Amino acid sequence: MTRRAVIVTHRGRRAAVAATREAVRVLESAGIEAVLAAEDAVATDLPEFELAVVLGGDGTILRAAELTRGTGVPLLGVNLGHVGFLAESERDDVGEAVRRLTEGDFEVEERVTLHVRVLLPDGDVREDWALNEAALEKGDRSRVLEVAVEVDGRPLSSFGCDGVVAATATGSTAHAFSAGGPVVWPDVDGMILIPVAAHALFARPLVVGPASRLALEVLERSPSPGQLTCDGRRTVEIPQGSRVEITRSDVPVRLARLSPAPFTTRLVQKFALPVEGWRGLASAGVDDEADRDEAVLDEAAGGSNGQDAAGAGRTGLDDEVGAR
Repeated sequence: MTRRAVIVTHRGRRAAVAATREAVRVLESAGIEAVLAAEDAVATDLPEFELAVVLGGDGTILRAAELTRGTGVPLLGVNLGHVGFLAESERDDVGEAVRRLTEGDFEVEERVTLHVRVLLPDGDVREDWALNEAALEKGDRSRVLEVAVEVDGRPLSSFGCDGVVAATATGSTAHAFSAGGPVVWPDVDGMILIPVAAHALFARPLVVGPASRLALEVLERSPSPGQLTCDGRRTVEIPQGSRVEITRSDVPVRLARLSPAPFTTRLVQKFALPVEGWRGLASAGVDDEADRDEAVLDEAAGGSNGQDAAGAGRTGLDDEVGAR
Protein backbone atom coordinates (compact mmCIF):
# COMPACT_ATOMS: atom_id res chain seq x y z
CA MET A 1 0.00 0.00 0.00
CA THR A 2 1.25 3.48 -0.89
CA ARG A 3 2.44 5.53 2.04
CA ARG A 4 1.30 9.14 1.86
CA ALA A 5 1.91 12.36 3.73
CA VAL A 6 -0.18 15.48 3.31
CA ILE A 7 1.59 18.84 3.23
CA VAL A 8 -0.31 21.94 4.33
CA THR A 9 1.55 25.15 3.58
CA HIS A 10 1.05 28.90 3.94
CA ARG A 11 1.17 29.83 0.26
CA GLY A 12 1.50 33.52 1.03
CA ARG A 13 4.98 33.11 2.51
CA ARG A 14 8.06 33.06 0.26
CA ALA A 15 9.87 30.76 2.65
CA ALA A 16 7.10 28.20 2.20
CA VAL A 17 8.11 27.46 -1.42
CA ALA A 18 11.63 26.34 -0.55
CA ALA A 19 10.44 24.57 2.60
CA THR A 20 7.80 22.66 0.63
CA ARG A 21 10.36 21.50 -1.92
CA GLU A 22 12.66 20.31 0.83
CA ALA A 23 9.85 18.48 2.62
CA VAL A 24 8.78 16.77 -0.62
CA ARG A 25 12.37 15.72 -1.32
CA VAL A 26 12.79 14.12 2.11
CA LEU A 27 9.40 12.39 1.92
CA GLU A 28 10.03 10.97 -1.55
CA SER A 29 13.51 9.77 -0.57
CA ALA A 30 11.78 7.79 2.20
CA GLY A 31 9.37 6.26 -0.31
CA ILE A 32 6.42 8.37 0.85
CA GLU A 33 4.13 10.11 -1.61
CA ALA A 34 3.66 13.81 -0.84
CA VAL A 35 0.15 15.24 -1.33
CA LEU A 36 -0.09 19.04 -1.31
CA ALA A 37 -3.40 20.14 0.21
CA ALA A 38 -5.27 22.84 -1.71
CA GLU A 39 -6.00 26.11 0.06
CA ASP A 40 -9.70 25.24 0.39
CA ALA A 41 -9.24 21.49 0.89
CA VAL A 42 -11.45 19.53 3.25
CA ALA A 43 -10.72 16.10 4.68
CA THR A 44 -12.90 14.32 2.12
CA ASP A 45 -10.84 15.81 -0.73
CA LEU A 46 -7.69 13.98 0.32
CA PRO A 47 -6.62 10.37 -0.21
CA GLU A 48 -5.81 8.30 2.85
CA PHE A 49 -2.60 9.52 4.51
CA GLU A 50 -0.55 8.58 7.57
CA LEU A 51 1.55 11.70 8.19
CA ALA A 52 0.96 15.46 8.01
CA VAL A 53 3.55 18.22 7.61
CA VAL A 54 2.51 21.83 8.20
CA LEU A 55 4.65 24.69 6.89
CA GLY A 56 3.55 28.06 8.26
CA GLY A 57 2.48 29.64 11.52
CA ASP A 58 -0.17 28.64 14.03
CA GLY A 59 -2.92 29.73 11.65
CA THR A 60 -1.72 27.19 9.10
CA ILE A 61 -1.59 24.53 11.79
CA LEU A 62 -5.20 25.33 12.71
CA ARG A 63 -6.13 24.81 9.05
CA ALA A 64 -4.27 21.50 9.02
CA ALA A 65 -6.04 20.43 12.20
CA GLU A 66 -9.32 20.57 10.28
CA LEU A 67 -7.89 17.89 7.94
CA THR A 68 -6.37 15.59 10.57
CA ARG A 69 -8.71 15.78 13.57
CA GLY A 70 -10.49 12.47 14.00
CA THR A 71 -8.12 10.56 11.68
CA GLY A 72 -5.52 9.69 14.32
CA VAL A 73 -2.80 11.19 12.12
CA PRO A 74 -0.22 13.32 14.00
CA LEU A 75 0.73 16.63 12.43
CA LEU A 76 4.21 18.13 12.51
CA GLY A 77 4.37 21.91 12.47
CA VAL A 78 7.37 23.76 10.99
CA ASN A 79 7.20 27.43 11.96
CA LEU A 80 7.36 29.97 9.14
CA GLY A 81 5.25 32.52 11.04
CA HIS A 82 5.89 35.03 13.80
CA VAL A 83 5.50 33.02 17.01
CA GLY A 84 4.39 29.49 16.19
CA PHE A 85 3.36 28.17 19.59
CA LEU A 86 1.98 24.98 18.08
CA ALA A 87 4.94 24.37 15.77
CA GLU A 88 7.60 21.86 16.72
CA SER A 89 10.44 22.98 14.47
CA GLU A 90 11.87 26.09 12.82
CA ARG A 91 12.52 26.71 9.11
CA ASP A 92 16.22 25.81 9.23
CA ASP A 93 15.41 22.35 10.61
CA VAL A 94 12.67 21.34 8.16
CA GLY A 95 14.67 18.56 6.45
CA GLU A 96 15.74 16.91 9.69
CA ALA A 97 12.27 17.31 11.21
CA VAL A 98 10.55 15.63 8.25
CA ARG A 99 13.16 12.85 8.21
CA ARG A 100 12.46 12.06 11.86
CA LEU A 101 8.74 12.09 11.13
CA THR A 102 9.13 9.52 8.34
CA GLU A 103 11.18 7.27 10.64
CA GLY A 104 8.67 7.45 13.48
CA ASP A 105 11.20 9.22 15.70
CA PHE A 106 8.68 11.37 17.56
CA GLU A 107 6.20 11.38 20.41
CA VAL A 108 2.50 12.14 20.03
CA GLU A 109 0.91 14.83 22.17
CA GLU A 110 -2.88 15.01 22.23
CA ARG A 111 -4.43 18.45 22.62
CA VAL A 112 -7.96 18.91 23.96
CA THR A 113 -10.55 20.52 21.69
CA LEU A 114 -13.90 22.18 22.38
CA HIS A 115 -17.29 21.04 21.17
CA VAL A 116 -19.49 24.03 20.30
CA ARG A 117 -23.28 23.79 19.96
CA VAL A 118 -25.36 26.77 18.82
CA LEU A 119 -29.12 26.86 19.38
CA LEU A 120 -30.73 29.55 17.22
CA PRO A 121 -34.12 31.16 17.95
CA ASP A 122 -35.76 29.44 14.98
CA GLY A 123 -34.88 26.02 16.41
CA ASP A 124 -31.94 25.42 14.10
CA VAL A 125 -28.91 23.80 15.73
CA ARG A 126 -25.32 24.26 14.52
CA GLU A 127 -22.31 22.32 15.75
CA ASP A 128 -18.61 23.07 15.45
CA TRP A 129 -15.34 22.58 17.32
CA ALA A 130 -12.20 24.52 18.21
CA LEU A 131 -8.59 23.73 19.11
CA ASN A 132 -7.77 27.26 20.30
CA GLU A 133 -10.98 29.12 21.04
CA ALA A 134 -14.62 29.82 20.28
CA ALA A 135 -15.01 33.61 20.35
CA LEU A 136 -18.45 35.20 20.64
CA GLU A 137 -18.12 38.84 19.57
CA LYS A 138 -20.53 41.66 18.90
CA GLY A 139 -21.78 41.76 15.33
CA ASP A 140 -22.38 45.51 15.33
CA ARG A 141 -19.13 47.31 16.14
CA SER A 142 -20.97 50.46 17.23
CA ARG A 143 -23.17 48.67 19.79
CA VAL A 144 -22.67 46.55 22.87
CA LEU A 145 -23.34 42.81 23.15
CA GLU A 146 -25.50 41.77 26.12
CA VAL A 147 -24.80 38.22 27.26
CA ALA A 148 -25.68 35.93 30.15
CA VAL A 149 -23.03 33.45 31.32
CA GLU A 150 -23.99 30.02 32.60
CA VAL A 151 -21.73 27.40 34.20
CA ASP A 152 -22.93 23.83 34.81
CA GLY A 153 -26.58 24.72 34.28
CA ARG A 154 -26.60 27.66 36.68
CA PRO A 155 -26.57 31.39 35.80
CA LEU A 156 -23.38 33.18 36.83
CA SER A 157 -23.71 36.75 35.56
CA SER A 158 -24.93 38.95 32.72
CA PHE A 159 -23.26 42.03 31.30
CA GLY A 160 -22.63 44.16 28.26
CA CYS A 161 -19.32 43.52 26.52
CA ASP A 162 -17.40 43.39 23.27
CA GLY A 163 -17.43 39.61 23.46
CA VAL A 164 -16.58 36.46 25.40
CA VAL A 165 -13.82 33.98 24.55
CA ALA A 166 -14.03 30.30 25.51
CA ALA A 167 -10.63 28.66 25.12
CA THR A 168 -8.66 25.49 25.71
CA ALA A 169 -5.31 25.41 27.48
CA THR A 170 -3.78 25.32 24.00
CA GLY A 171 -5.62 28.51 23.08
CA SER A 172 -4.63 30.28 26.30
CA THR A 173 -1.62 31.83 24.53
CA ALA A 174 -3.66 33.03 21.55
CA HIS A 175 -6.83 35.17 21.48
CA ALA A 176 -7.54 34.40 25.14
CA PHE A 177 -4.15 35.80 26.17
CA SER A 178 -4.72 38.97 24.16
CA ALA A 179 -8.07 39.40 25.95
CA GLY A 180 -6.41 39.26 29.38
CA GLY A 181 -6.75 35.58 30.14
CA PRO A 182 -4.20 33.42 32.00
CA VAL A 183 -1.46 31.33 30.43
CA VAL A 184 -2.46 27.72 31.08
CA TRP A 185 -0.07 24.80 30.68
CA PRO A 186 -1.28 22.45 27.90
CA ASP A 187 -1.51 19.44 30.21
CA VAL A 188 -4.20 21.19 32.27
CA ASP A 189 -7.46 19.53 31.28
CA GLY A 190 -9.95 22.38 31.56
CA MET A 191 -11.62 25.29 29.80
CA ILE A 192 -11.15 29.05 30.11
CA LEU A 193 -13.80 31.76 29.81
CA ILE A 194 -12.65 35.37 29.29
CA PRO A 195 -15.03 38.35 29.01
CA VAL A 196 -13.76 41.03 26.62
CA ALA A 197 -14.18 44.70 27.65
CA ALA A 198 -17.12 43.82 29.91
CA HIS A 199 -19.15 46.52 31.67
CA ALA A 200 -19.34 44.66 35.01
CA LEU A 201 -17.64 44.54 38.38
CA PHE A 202 -17.44 40.73 38.28
CA ALA A 203 -16.19 39.85 34.82
CA ARG A 204 -12.95 38.02 35.43
CA PRO A 205 -11.40 35.10 33.54
CA LEU A 206 -12.67 31.72 34.74
CA VAL A 207 -11.01 28.32 34.60
CA VAL A 208 -13.39 25.36 34.89
CA GLY A 209 -12.95 21.61 34.93
CA PRO A 210 -13.15 19.23 31.96
CA ALA A 211 -16.65 18.02 32.85
CA SER A 212 -18.12 21.53 33.08
CA ARG A 213 -20.59 22.94 30.58
CA LEU A 214 -20.30 26.59 29.63
CA ALA A 215 -23.17 28.45 28.01
CA LEU A 216 -23.49 31.97 26.61
CA GLU A 217 -26.89 33.46 25.84
CA VAL A 218 -27.23 36.56 23.68
CA LEU A 219 -30.07 38.34 25.46
CA GLU A 220 -33.18 39.48 23.63
CA ARG A 221 -32.47 43.02 24.80
CA SER A 222 -28.94 43.01 23.39
CA PRO A 223 -28.39 46.08 21.17
CA SER A 224 -26.12 44.02 18.94
CA PRO A 225 -26.37 40.49 17.59
CA GLY A 226 -23.36 38.23 18.03
CA GLN A 227 -20.90 36.50 15.77
CA LEU A 228 -19.25 33.23 16.78
CA THR A 229 -15.84 32.37 15.34
CA CYS A 230 -14.06 29.06 15.93
CA ASP A 231 -10.27 29.20 15.67
CA GLY A 232 -10.56 32.36 13.58
CA ARG A 233 -11.69 30.26 10.62
CA ARG A 234 -15.37 29.29 10.82
CA THR A 235 -18.08 31.85 11.59
CA VAL A 236 -21.75 31.62 12.58
CA GLU A 237 -24.08 34.60 12.96
CA ILE A 238 -25.67 34.63 16.43
CA PRO A 239 -28.89 36.68 16.61
CA GLN A 240 -30.51 37.88 19.83
CA GLY A 241 -32.15 35.01 21.70
CA SER A 242 -29.48 32.47 20.70
CA ARG A 243 -27.59 30.15 23.01
CA VAL A 244 -24.00 28.88 22.62
CA GLU A 245 -22.96 25.79 24.61
CA ILE A 246 -19.29 24.83 24.99
CA THR A 247 -18.05 21.51 26.36
CA ARG A 248 -14.88 19.46 26.22
CA SER A 249 -14.74 17.36 23.06
CA ASP A 250 -13.76 13.69 23.08
CA VAL A 251 -11.86 14.15 19.79
CA PRO A 252 -8.36 15.62 20.27
CA VAL A 253 -5.85 17.03 17.81
CA ARG A 254 -2.64 14.97 17.69
CA LEU A 255 0.70 16.81 17.44
CA ALA A 256 4.04 15.20 16.59
CA ARG A 257 6.69 16.25 19.12
CA LEU A 258 10.42 15.87 18.44
CA SER A 259 11.72 17.34 21.69
CA PRO A 260 10.76 16.68 25.32
CA ALA A 261 11.38 20.35 26.23
CA PRO A 262 8.76 21.50 28.76
CA PHE A 263 6.20 24.21 28.05
CA THR A 264 8.15 26.67 30.22
CA THR A 265 11.04 26.66 27.78
CA ARG A 266 8.62 27.21 24.89
CA LEU A 267 7.31 30.31 26.66
CA VAL A 268 10.84 31.63 27.13
CA GLN A 269 11.60 31.23 23.44
CA LYS A 270 8.34 32.40 21.92
CA PHE A 271 7.91 35.48 24.13
CA ALA A 272 11.66 36.21 24.34
CA LEU A 273 11.29 36.31 28.14
CA PRO A 274 14.22 37.68 30.17
CA VAL A 275 15.98 34.95 32.15
CA GLU A 276 19.23 36.74 32.99
CA GLY A 277 20.37 36.07 36.54
CA TRP A 278 18.69 32.68 36.87
CA ARG A 279 21.05 30.25 38.66
CA GLY A 280 19.06 27.07 38.41
CA LEU A 281 21.52 25.42 36.02
CA ALA A 282 24.53 26.02 38.28
CA SER A 283 24.09 22.55 39.77
CA ALA A 284 24.37 21.10 36.26
CA GLY A 285 27.86 22.56 35.87
CA VAL A 286 26.92 25.66 33.86
CA ASP A 287 28.71 28.42 35.75
CA ASP A 288 29.23 31.29 33.36
CA GLU A 289 26.21 33.64 33.30
CA ALA A 290 26.29 34.04 29.52
CA ASP A 291 26.49 30.26 29.06
CA ARG A 292 23.64 29.83 31.52
CA ASP A 293 21.34 32.21 29.64
CA GLU A 294 22.31 30.67 26.31
CA ALA A 295 21.60 27.20 27.68
CA VAL A 296 18.09 28.22 28.71
CA LEU A 297 17.32 29.63 25.27
CA ASP A 298 18.89 26.64 23.53
CA GLU A 299 16.72 24.28 25.55
CA ALA A 300 13.66 26.40 24.77
CA ALA A 301 14.42 26.34 21.05
CA GLY A 302 15.33 22.68 20.98
CA GLY A 303 18.92 23.64 20.15
CA SER A 304 18.17 26.55 17.82
CA ASN A 305 18.16 30.25 18.51
CA GLY A 306 14.96 31.79 19.87
CA GLN A 307 13.13 34.44 17.88
CA ASP A 308 11.83 37.83 18.89
CA ALA A 309 8.09 37.64 19.45
CA ALA A 310 7.62 41.41 19.49
CA GLY A 311 5.21 42.74 16.92
CA ALA A 312 3.19 39.56 16.54
CA GLY A 313 -0.51 40.12 15.91
CA ARG A 314 -2.77 38.08 18.15
CA THR A 315 -0.24 36.33 20.36
CA GLY A 316 0.28 32.75 19.28
CA LEU A 317 -1.28 33.23 15.84
CA ASP A 318 0.38 34.07 12.52
CA ASP A 319 -0.87 36.63 10.02
CA GLU A 320 -3.43 34.20 8.65
CA VAL A 321 -5.40 34.27 11.91
CA GLY A 322 -4.21 37.61 13.30
CA ALA A 323 -5.88 39.40 10.40
CA ARG A 324 -9.34 38.32 11.48
